Amino acid sequence: MTLPLHGGDLAAAEVRWGRPSAGWLDLSTGVNPWPYPLPPLPDSAWHRLPGTAEEGALRRAAAYRYRLPGADFVLPAPGSGALIQALPRVYPPGPVAVVGPTYGEHARAWTAAGHEVRPVESLAAAAGAPVVVVVNPNNPDGRLLSPEAVAATRCTLLVVDEAFGDVVPEASVVPRLRPGMVVLRSFGKFYGLAGLRLGFALGLPAQLAPVATALGPWAVSGPALAVGAKALADDGWALATRAHLAAMASRLDAVLGEAGLTVVGGTTLFRLARHPEAGTLWNRLGRAGILVRSFAERPGLLRFGLPGSEAELARLSQSLSP
Repeated sequence: MTLPLHGGDLAAAEVRWGRPSAGWLDLSTGVNPWPYPLPPLPDSAWHRLPGTAEEGALRRAAAYRYRLPGADFVLPAPGSGALIQALPRVYPPGPVAVVGPTYGEHARAWTAAGHEVRPVESLAAAAGAPVVVVVNPNNPDGRLLSPEAVAATRCTLLVVDEAFGDVVPEASVVPRLRPGMVVLRSFGKFYGLAGLRLGFALGLPAQLAPVATALGPWAVSGPALAVGAKALADDGWALATRAHLAAMASRLDAVLGEAGLTVVGGTTLFRLARHPEAGTLWNRLGRAGILVRSFAERPGLLRFGLPGSEAELARLSQSLSP
């Protein structure tokens, strides 16, 4: 059977299993199920082209949230995925080491841009490559490398994808930012607003300049600028959300364990579990209207996003029971 490249494709799920009478419970992504509350937006956010003042406010909020010295160290983009695609196009083709197994779009994007991609299993194995890509925390296993080890990697360009870094801010390499390093951050995952399409490249201004040129003007929508600036400045929400996510991740681990799955990794936004009949279990959950993430290259593993309520957790528990 053909497995999806990414989570969240409910249309493909309906083609495979039909439309569930109880509606879909989509646990196939690592997006926070308790999103940041959308603030009221001025009509100008929808009617006018995004302005420099609005972009400046977002950049300052991002610099505050990610502990950067100034707004010039922030490049907003329409999602971290857009940055994953843009970065390989601004560097001449050459060898690239991608520390994995990890999120597949990195290798696909560098390969499509003409680079010679070499998968490696550790930072040490990446030695000698002019470009090194590492995802930290890793997706999908949650592997976490120390920021000291990541920052010590010697190469011409070090790309650190911290898409899930908001749940472990102490592990970010941003305080150790240096020439030749670009850090990617996703807004939509932690803030639960993936449809807003907002992400950031963080780095020295000269490092970000060619990426900004590749993205072009007005890369981020007015509504995304306004919502992002508000959310990133909200310390209280971020603190409470980290605690909420951790509590539900622990509850999810218990449900998975009771059903015979072994949790082998993850973050507080998703859990990776092993089961000897993972493919059969994935299919059974799909027939029950519950979509989880499966992996063609690792058939014994399933990734579970967090249920957003007690009722959803109970539904998952019931569907996991033989």
